Amino acid sequence: MKLTIAHSPDSDDAYMMAPLALGWMDPEGFEFEFIRKDIETLNAEALEGRYDITAISFGAYPELIGKYDLLTAGSSIQEGRGPLVVSLHPCTPSSLQGKNIAIPGARTSAFLSFKLWCKAKGIELIHELIPFDQIMERVVAGKHDAGLLIHESQLMYKDAGLHLVEDLGRWWKEAYDLPLPMGGNAIRASLDPEVKARFATVMRKSVELARARHWESVDYSQSFGRGMDRDMVSEYVQMWVNDFTVDPGPRARAAVTKLLGLEPVWIQG
Repeated sequence: MKLTIAHSPDSDDAYMMAPLALGWMDPEGFEFEFIRKDIETLNAEALEGRYDITAISFGAYPELIGKYDLLTAGSSIQEGRGPLVVSLHPCTPSSLQGKNIAIPGARTSAFLSFKLWCKAKGIELIHELIPFDQIMERVVAGKHDAGLLIHESQLMYKDAGLHLVEDLGRWWKEAYDLPLPMGGNAIRASLDPEVKARFATVMRKSVELARARHWESVDYSQSFGRGMDRDMVSEYVQMWVNDFTVDPGPRARAAVTKLLGLEPVWIQG
């Protein structure tokens, strides 16, 4: 059976898919076609049900209920660290009131958690949608008062001369004592339950093998090129590909429910 797998070229997504893409493991009767696009494009295309398996932002899941179920394996969930609110000059959260803030996609979990943070801090949102890989440079250039950073820019903002206003993962941990969920893998809900369960197990094995063959998986993910050297890719993927990626367990499942305000359908790997 042939399945289409769509994922972003982000280091963590590519890393966990390396064993499947490079043929390191038994595909359990599946053939795979890989599609690689940025996460906000994948969020939009998931609304069309375009792929059998797709990476999505958890923030997009409420619009996908009935079309996709969540796989337990392959999630990007981290304890105490998350998207970063940064500014060109040191400032407090309250000083962002009325400021122009650059954000990534509207369906991203980063934006969802940012909205919850703003509500908790009493900050009225004024924002502009900017491609995630342009946000840091636009804040540096003074085109926005602050920016919401995701992906590799989380490791690069200090070198760019930017200042941390808030780590949303840290805020979420302090507020709810839970990890902060960002992205996951979803599988077409209409597929046969046996197929969904079998692929869920394959996905878990891929994550486990990627971690076991860490540097080879790093080299595969680095091949997509996002301006990071090998050591930085290693640091980044170990932030986001962790025990929660193998299986979210009760706490991370509770975190997804808390973030979304609903209980997802999970397919256990």
